Amino acid sequence: MLPRSLLATVLLASAVSAEPALTTIQDVLYKADGTRFNGTLTISWHSFQSADSSAVVMQSTTVRVLDGNLRVQLVPGAAATPPSTYSVVYNSDGRVQFRETWSVPVSQQPLRVSQVRVATSSAGSSTAAGDTSSGTTSVTESDVTGLLADLGSRPVKGPGYAPAGAAIVDSSGLLETAAGVPTDCLHVDGSSGPCGAQAPSFTDADIPAGVVDGSNATFTLSATPAPTASLSLYRNGLLQKAGQDYTLTGQSLQFAAGAVPQPGDTLLASYRLDGSAGTTSSYPVAQVLCSGNGTSVSSSALASVGACTIPGGILQAGDRVEIHFDLSHQGTAAGFTFEVDWGATAIVHRTGAASDAQIAGRADAAILSSGAQLDVQSWGTVLGFATGVGNATDAYANGLTINFQASASGGDSVAMSEFSVVRLP
Repeated sequence: MLPRSLLATVLLASAVSAEPALTTIQDVLYKADGTRFNGTLTISWHSFQSADSSAVVMQSTTVRVLDGNLRVQLVPGAAATPPSTYSVVYNSDGRVQFRETWSVPVSQQPLRVSQVRVATSSAGSSTAAGDTSSGTTSVTESDVTGLLADLGSRPVKGPGYAPAGAAIVDSSGLLETAAGVPTDCLHVDGSSGPCGAQAPSFTDADIPAGVVDGSNATFTLSATPAPTASLSLYRNGLLQKAGQDYTLTGQSLQFAAGAVPQPGDTLLASYRLDGSAGTTSSYPVAQVLCSGNGTSVSSSALASVGACTIPGGILQAGDRVEIHFDLSHQGTAAGFTFEVDWGATAIVHRTGAASDAQIAGRADAAILSSGAQLDVQSWGTVLGFATGVGNATDAYANGLTINFQASASGGDSVAMSEFSVVRLP
């Protein structure tokens, strides 16, 4: 006879090593066309405690079905407390064919699929292959791992959503439909409005209003520059520096104490009127198109002392071109002539005296949709300061040449000291 302690140990080991009872499901599965089913069954279950108190943890298993033959052993879930079922997914031809639920009872004899299948009220949408009974099981969203989180991360339709329109995302993250008429354009902020924009306009050779008496420091422009930085202000042909020589507030110019215009001074201003209208320019910053020292001439007929050829496609409506030039006169025998041509249009043509040793000038061209509007200034050692404004109809789409010409006589010569052509956006 075994000692009591040893007998207790044997009985405990026997109880621990005992496996839960299994029920066999065995059947031959067919497809509706009479051929045998081939594929796999993925059987999954939640954790439960079987009738013999065995703890069955949540997991799944895959059973291969070859030539219709199915055989699998499962712990009876129908006898568990509370009863537990199995979820069965039929896979064939690389995709899920259908799903159903099994309730497996305790049985010493093998059971057919029809004996464990849980029937549902839905009409025959999940008929098992080879069996006449039918049923479907519903899968709730919470049963699918990660489904609720995935659905929550998707955009949701807002109250303003409508079909056949451009979709926008509102401030709450909801999908709305952009409002407007079919001809409107959609902006990146979700708003809509008319397409296109008016070309920017310019004011050139504007004479600020105000008394030039040496004491008055406040002058008024004809319009408000927009943007403010587009203002070019000249006093006697010299470019004034914003913040140092003057400050601009709206249309009002306030000169600094040391830069107050004196009697006889001339003020001219050029600026853009509406920077908010945008521009068709492809370049966001200033671009030097040409610069150089040029050549010298001593002939009595006008001849080129420098030229800038702007290729086609560079200039666009809304651009501004600044032209600067400086000439030197060698000799005192006679006067001389100089000219600046914008394409075929002469924008400057003046004659200097024999005592004019140096000439300076500049021109601004506002590029329009067709042609350009230009304002010019020139002066010399003796030659008085002169200004002008006008239009040039020369086409620029296929390119345009700015030509600097001069002539001299009596053995004198005229040289181009320096010229530059700068394109502003």
